[in-house]
Amino acid sequence: MADAVRPLANPPPLAGEARVGAALWISPALRQRLVSLALGTASIALLLIAWELLPHILSVQPGTRLFFAVPSRIFATLWQMISSGTLWAPLAVSATAFAIGLGLAIAAGLPLGILLGRSPTLNAMFDPFVTAFNATPRLVFLPLLMLWLGIGLWSKVAIVFSGALFPLLINTHEGVRDADKLLINVVRSFGANKWDVSRLVVIPNALPFIVVGLRLAIGRAILGVVVAEFFGAQEGLGVVMVRAASSFKVDVVFAGLIVFAVLSLVMTGLVKIIEDRMERWRPQRTESE
Repeated sequence: MADAVRPLANPPPLAGEARVGAALWISPALRQRLVSLALGTASIALLLIAWELLPHILSVQPGTRLFFAVPSRIFATLWQMISSGTLWAPLAVSATAFAIGLGLAIAAGLPLGILLGRSPTLNAMFDPFVTAFNATPRLVFLPLLMLWLGIGLWSKVAIVFSGALFPLLINTHEGVRDADKLLINVVRSFGANKWDVSRLVVIPNALPFIVVGLRLAIGRAILGVVVAEFFGAQEGLGVVMVRAASSFKVDVVFAGLIVFAVLSLVMTGLVKIIEDRMERWRPQRTESE
């Protein structure tokens, strides 16, 4: 008599069950992030395809064609600049000015924002200056900074610093003032001093505001590098773009624009990751009548 077929102790999961099990490992936050990434990538791809097909759909005049470049030509130029090494030296100059200026703005803007937010007297004294300088275009300071600091790195750093400082300072100030007063009183009732209140309530509450200010500061810092190199520098990626524009090399101009855009996206993405990690540190608001 043939041996009876024994059932497997751990039968393999069906295909549908495997898919359901894999889906359970994806958290809602990760799923939302993947969907956002896919939608953003798809929109960029559609824009590039439409841009590439535009000269074939619309009739472009010969004079206009001289100042027009399709994405395939732009990315080919960018790859040539990367492979030949002509991109790295000017990019390093621009990145250095960006990093130093943004670092100094963070080092100055965060403590000043906390200090002005915690002290009504200092806030009343310095608020007119902050409002006036924040409303003044940074470009008007460039001639003075070039006279004081020369045409070089430190004039660009000063422009980047002045552009990135005020978003950080103002958002930090607003985050500190937005702290829950009832929660502060509860912490004080347990014997907390001013440093404990700032460390446990005020600064964690201000973190979302600080992150928003940092994202704005990154955009202002990149704008400051570009403006400074367009009008008052001898080295940098912005200088390469200006020289290419004067020679009608539109593909080089767009290649530099793409590099600045990628730098902004990478920095903003890193800030977004930091924001997600710090969100759990924010104290919950108490319900008050």
